[in-house]
Amino acid sequence: MKPYRIPQLAKPYTDYDMIQRHTELPPFSDGRSHLLYIFLNRGSSAEGQNSELYTLVTALAQLGLDTHEGIDRSENDPGGDLMRSRQLKVLAGDYFSSWFYHLLSKRGEVELVGTLSNAIADFNITKAQLYRKMKGMLLSADEYLRYKAQLNMVLFLSFTPKIEPVLAGLWEKLLAEISLCEALATELRRSNDLSQALDSYSYWKMLETASEEEQRLLRSREIDLKDWKKLMMKYKCDSLLTDKLHQCIQSIQGLLQGVKDEGLLTELNALLDVFLLQIEIPGQAAVEG
Repeated sequence: MKPYRIPQLAKPYTDYDMIQRHTELPPFSDGRSHLLYIFLNRGSSAEGQNSELYTLVTALAQLGLDTHEGIDRSENDPGGDLMRSRQLKVLAGDYFSSWFYHLLSKRGEVELVGTLSNAIADFNITKAQLYRKMKGMLLSADEYLRYKAQLNMVLFLSFTPKIEPVLAGLWEKLLAEISLCEALATELRRSNDLSQALDSYSYWKMLETASEEEQRLLRSREIDLKDWKKLMMKYKCDSLLTDKLHQCIQSIQGLLQGVKDEGLLTELNALLDVFLLQIEIPGQAAVEG
């Protein structure tokens, strides 16, 4: 099997000076992509031969969706650099998504174009459900997190029929945990950036436990950075997210303990080692197992 190199293969499609100068892209879905690559190579020769193509186009489609997800949804016209950033996110998201059509069509993979298109439609339906609940303030913090993990999974789950049947259960369990881990790592970053924090897990968690006065401030969405940091410290949101991240990693380690195939276990352990470095987990508990 070729070494995993999807991030390197994606660079010609994602590295553009204008985008990097004027806006920030979301993290690359490296954990999920690496997992998909490993399991596709454990299937039939057809899946193994196409594992790089399938993983690359899925990662590009996911990056396109995640880039659109990062667009400021406020109704105010930001103007200037913020407007340029918003416009570039729209264009960049469309651009990344277009590559999955192009690359698959070029290889005659028409059926997979349909499969991923259906998965993207499911992603957008799930996202719309989440936004509707957010707008109606009808969301718990844990429900918000479940939606975020599900949005991370949708495209990758569409490949389950291509996974060797005996491994499909393990694939789905590991995908669920890695998707949750990546969601938690993202929420840790977002919670400490006020421009994103008012749509984060920490926001919904504080609404559940804050005083009436604090809730009014949070619902007004006019909180400043100083007050936000005070609330973050008071309700220990970073610690809550970090604890959940540790638990998630421990769940992955537990699943790996049940893998009997030494070759597969070696690949999955290598994935986990890189994954732990990439998501920058605070503390040592996660890596000590």
